[in-house]
Amino acid sequence: MTRRKQPTARQARLGSELRKLREAAGLKGLEAAALLGTDSAQISQIEFGTAGVSEERVRRLAAHYSCTDAELIEALVSVATDRTRGWWEEYRGLLPTSFLDLAELEYHSSYRLDVEFLHIPGLFQTEDHARAIFSYRVPELPADELELRVRHRMARKAVIEEPARVPYEAVIHEAALRIRVCDRAATRAQLDRVLEFSEAPHITVRVIPFDLDGFAGATNAMMYAGGTVPKLDTAVRDAPQGAGFIDSEAQLGSFRTLFRKVESASLDPERSRDFIHNLTKEL
Repeated sequence: MTRRKQPTARQARLGSELRKLREAAGLKGLEAAALLGTDSAQISQIEFGTAGVSEERVRRLAAHYSCTDAELIEALVSVATDRTRGWWEEYRGLLPTSFLDLAELEYHSSYRLDVEFLHIPGLFQTEDHARAIFSYRVPELPADELELRVRHRMARKAVIEEPARVPYEAVIHEAALRIRVCDRAATRAQLDRVLEFSEAPHITVRVIPFDLDGFAGATNAMMYAGGTVPKLDTAVRDAPQGAGFIDSEAQLGSFRTLFRKVESASLDPERSRDFIHNLTKEL
């Protein structure tokens, strides 16, 4: 089997989950290899995502690791056998791999949660808004890459539009709604876009106003993607070098708790729409 030079985040996640199952079973790589009749190097490549793994081997490994979680096994088999080449593949070699990995993660997600304090969530951004954000980068991006990033961000919206309609909940701080990354007209158009999305039955938008008492959670911006089973959920943190993917159960539990705390502090969806509508009238 051909070895991958750079596995995608999804391929690496499959290997990581198989490693977790092996470690939970108290087995070393050499012992797992013996169970498959291969060598430890092959097990290592599978667990790092640099080598693919067949459905039959996933099921054999799960059995040898005494995994009884049928839903998790089926989810891992689905990842192992997936041959989807999504729209993001046209950007391979043109944009950082984290952009492609994020698009693939969203494509396969069962739901999405976002919390933003300084920026409009990427899935809601207009072209003008996204272009202004990417243009602010230091050092400046070449014009062709800037436009590629804008086009990629616009394409990501497919997950919350027809026919995908992934359930999506976004909590946005008033600061993100008020900061004018563009001119007045573009800012109004951006708020109108958020309002338009908020009317969709599968999308929930909540606002945290400046005058909310007792809110100390402004450092908890996050993106969270639900997997086909909870153990395959993923949290995403933005960093200067690109998006970071988090999959440890303990940290995922913390992210879910933090989201619910932020959600409970925010305005309900109807009041949030009224709040955003009033901001547009101020422009």
